[in-house]
Amino acid sequence: METLQAIMHALPEVLAWQNFLAMVIGTLAGMTVGSLPGLTATMAIAVLIPLTFSMSPLVALGIMAGIYNGAMYGGAVPAILLNVPGTPPSIVTTFDGHPLAKQGRAALALKVACWSSAIGGAFSALSLMALAPPLVKVTLLFGPAEYFWLGILGMSSIAILLGADPIKGLIAAALGLLLGTVGSDVVTGEQRFTFGRLELIDGINLLVILTGLYAIPPAIRMLEQVFRPDAAKIEIKGHPDDSFAKNFRYLLPTWLRSSVIGIGVGILPATGGSMAAFLAYNEVRRSAKDPDGFGKGDIRGVAAAETGNNADNSAAMIPALVLGVPGSGVSAVILAGLLVHGLQPGPQLFRDTPDIVYGFMWQMLFTSFMLFALGGNIASRLFAQVMRLPQVILAPMIMCLTLVGIYALSNDMFNVWIMFAMGIVGYGLNRMDFPLAPIVLGLVLGNMIEQNLRLTLLIHQGDVTALIASPLSKLLFGLCLVLCCVPLYRRVKTRLKPA
Repeated sequence: METLQAIMHALPEVLAWQNFLAMVIGTLAGMTVGSLPGLTATMAIAVLIPLTFSMSPLVALGIMAGIYNGAMYGGAVPAILLNVPGTPPSIVTTFDGHPLAKQGRAALALKVACWSSAIGGAFSALSLMALAPPLVKVTLLFGPAEYFWLGILGMSSIAILLGADPIKGLIAAALGLLLGTVGSDVVTGEQRFTFGRLELIDGINLLVILTGLYAIPPAIRMLEQVFRPDAAKIEIKGHPDDSFAKNFRYLLPTWLRSSVIGIGVGILPATGGSMAAFLAYNEVRRSAKDPDGFGKGDIRGVAAAETGNNADNSAAMIPALVLGVPGSGVSAVILAGLLVHGLQPGPQLFRDTPDIVYGFMWQMLFTSFMLFALGGNIASRLFAQVMRLPQVILAPMIMCLTLVGIYALSNDMFNVWIMFAMGIVGYGLNRMDFPLAPIVLGLVLGNMIEQNLRLTLLIHQGDVTALIASPLSKLLFGLCLVLCCVPLYRRVKTRLKPA
């Protein structure tokens, strides 16, 4: 009952005109970003965070929520019209979306993608409201040792499970931990890896690293191409079946099934929208009476992919808000945005600032519904035209925005040079197929891991066995061991598989 009262108490705050306007602007910006191949919600939010210092937390979070949900739908526009995924999860949307467009049913495919994104996002936001508050009570059982293993589990799960090569993931996580150690020691205050630079005494600003890793590499990749594919190849026109009422009952089972799959995948660390979209698509095709139509222009394929993709959004924020362990790369950047505004994830976030955390949940719900109003034919036609912009124009615009935002942090070019250096590093890591999310997790969780490790050892006078003294810490330690065995299991399974 108290939780319900807190959720309802946050509603008037969210409906204030400035917060509502922030959600609208964020959703439109997210759809624009998603519709441009090469740009992602992660990059957009990373660029946005430096510009939100003067904003209230709810206004900043409203824009982030809009970008998050809007970009996930926006990625379907080039996937359907050009067969080019706007975001990584929209790869699955191309399976049936582009065949529909080639049949002259692009408008129907875009509208189904819009409905599915909104429905999946709404179910995901409701799951965030329902599941996050009860899980907060579980975190009260956590002590320093448990938080240490929780940080190790969250970071290692991203590093090992994200990407095809767990070794590269672990190297990326170690790089994040290394960058996180720059600055003053958390206990003794002694300087580490500052090389005599006063600018590094407080460490490297998280925003500088995030912006460098997620904003600069896409801009560099844009400069590698001269122009986008021509968006005029596909004509967007109406179709007799382009009706919400006509397709509602037909697509309802797909929406419900895919929403459940997306929410379940979102709660698990390191899975993300791509896996949710693939699993939802495969399940709908497996259970269909006529699976032969999938891949040739079945609207259920578009519905499954977009619903599963967007049902992952808010669900990925459950472990981020409750435990401080992001469930995806985008939630990791949003978590960094919370930290920038002085909001520490965990039980204290729900206890000290309930209007903000529950307001953010409402914002995730409202921005999902805004896709109905903003993501229809008008937005689809507009973004189809935006896609014709040459990438040589977009790339300098992105770099200028990032330069202004980072320079505004401290009115110092030092952070700008660090950002560009991290951008070059991020570009190189991308070319070598290194995942970037583990670096962010190493930065975000590294401080928590170090503090709780040293606190546990101080309390127990250096006794290392105290790290696995409680049943809960033993459980988390066991999960870490199991996680480390996953790559070995995959390798053995591959070798034993008959040729």
